[in-house]
Amino acid sequence: MKRLFVTLFAALALMAGCATLDEKQRTWIFQPSDRSWAGGVSAAQGMDDVWIEFPSQVTGKPVKLHGLWAQHENFAARPDAPILLYLHGARFNVTGSAFRARRMEELGFSVLAIDYRGFGKSSSDLPSETMAYEDARAAWNWLEQKYPGRPRYIFGHSLGGAIAIELAAQVDDEAGTVVEGTFTSIPDVVSTFKWGWLPVSLLITQRFEAVKRVPDIGSPLLVVHGGDDRLIQPELGRKLFEAAKGRKSFVLVEGGSHHNTNSVGQAQYRAALADLFGLGDALPETAVNVVRN
Repeated sequence: MKRLFVTLFAALALMAGCATLDEKQRTWIFQPSDRSWAGGVSAAQGMDDVWIEFPSQVTGKPVKLHGLWAQHENFAARPDAPILLYLHGARFNVTGSAFRARRMEELGFSVLAIDYRGFGKSSSDLPSETMAYEDARAAWNWLEQKYPGRPRYIFGHSLGGAIAIELAAQVDDEAGTVVEGTFTSIPDVVSTFKWGWLPVSLLITQRFEAVKRVPDIGSPLLVVHGGDDRLIQPELGRKLFEAAKGRKSFVLVEGGSHHNTNSVGQAQYRAALADLFGLGDALPETAVNVVRN
C-alpha cells in the first residue's frame, strides 16, 4: 500500500492539469477490489450475507451494498447486547477483513461488516470519499431499522477509521466509536513519507480530514494504534485522539502492526471497552482466538 501511495503522489505534479486527477486518486487511495485471502475466507464462513439498497444522493444511481453479519451467541438472550458496524480499510474487501470482524465478535459484539461501492459484491462504482461516507450512513440506518433499540457502536480500521469518524460526527445515536490504525488526514499521512516535503497537499482531493471532524463526535471515542505500525505512524493516531473533545481513551498496542493490532492487543481492547463504554457486563469473560494470523 505504501508503494502505491508513493506512486500516486509522485505522479500528481504531472497530472495537475488532467481531468482524471481525482479519479486516479480515488483508485490509488481505495484500491477497490474483490481481493481476499485464505484467512479471511475461513473467517467469513458462517457469517450471513446482508444486502443494503438505497438511492445515492451523490451519484443519482441506485446502490446495492454487500455485507457480512456475525451474530453473537448472546444476542437473542440479551436485549442490551451490543451491535458493531465494521468499516474496513483500503485494498481488501469485506471477506478479507472478516478475521478482524470475528475478533470483535469474540469480544461480545454482533458485527455487520460492509463493502463500499467498488469492493467485492457491492455496486461497481469507483469509490470516493463522499460515496464511502454515504455507504456507511446507509449501513448505519439499516442497522437501526433492523435492530431498533439496540446499543450500536461504530468501528473503523485504517481508512475505515476516517469513515467511522465522519459517520459518528453525523449521527447522534451511536453508543461509542472505535478506530484502529487511523490517521488525522491523507495529507498528514503523505507528510510522513521520505518525500513528504514535496508540496502536493493542495492537489489531494480525497483528503479524509478526520482530525477536523473528530471534535464533533458526541459519543466516547477509543483510539487504538499498533506500536509497530509502519504504514500509519502511531503519532498520527495520538494526534487524532488529542483532537477529540469528549470522553476518550488512547491504547498503544506494543508489537502491533497495521494488520494485527486487534489480535495482539485483544486483552487491551477488552479492558478499554469495559472502562470507556461500560461494556464489562456485556462482554464474555474470556475470548478464544479462533482466527489467527
